[in-house]
Amino acid sequence: MDIVKDLISKNGYFAIYGLLAIGIIGLPVPDEFMMTFVGYLSSISVLNVQGAFLVSFLGSISGMIVSYFIGKKVGKPFLRKHGKWIKMTPARLEKLEEWFNKYGPWTIIIAYFIPGVRHFASYISGMNGMGKRKYFIFAGAGAFSWCLVFTTFGYFIGVLT
Repeated sequence: MDIVKDLISKNGYFAIYGLLAIGIIGLPVPDEFMMTFVGYLSSISVLNVQGAFLVSFLGSISGMIVSYFIGKKVGKPFLRKHGKWIKMTPARLEKLEEWFNKYGPWTIIIAYFIPGVRHFASYISGMNGMGKRKYFIFAGAGAFSWCLVFTTFGYFIGVLT
């Protein structure tokens, strides 16, 4: 977390964009903490709140788009071969696909608010062949709402302190 704070403090919007993009792809970035920190920095006028929100949204949606295309191109064959390393057995993969097919695109929005799950929702969307347009609409709505909630939360923490 200290590394994330230092990167944002030194590199501002570039760090926010990059960290969110790679965090959504699946690298270990404390996304919720980071977004709350971004909101806090906006409340004390270190960052512009609209700019921070926009960059956060763009970083988040960029990571989601990359994950979707990786899932579409590599997805199932890769998980069938290497899924055991992340405890994704064929039975779990099938159960996950059933759950995704049952709840459909709403899964993408809901998954945004569940740490760890948000990363897999994009890959699964690509693997299951969800249409690009439909995916982008729901991923955009998820990214927008997630960024808004955590940036606002951090902003109000700063205002109240």
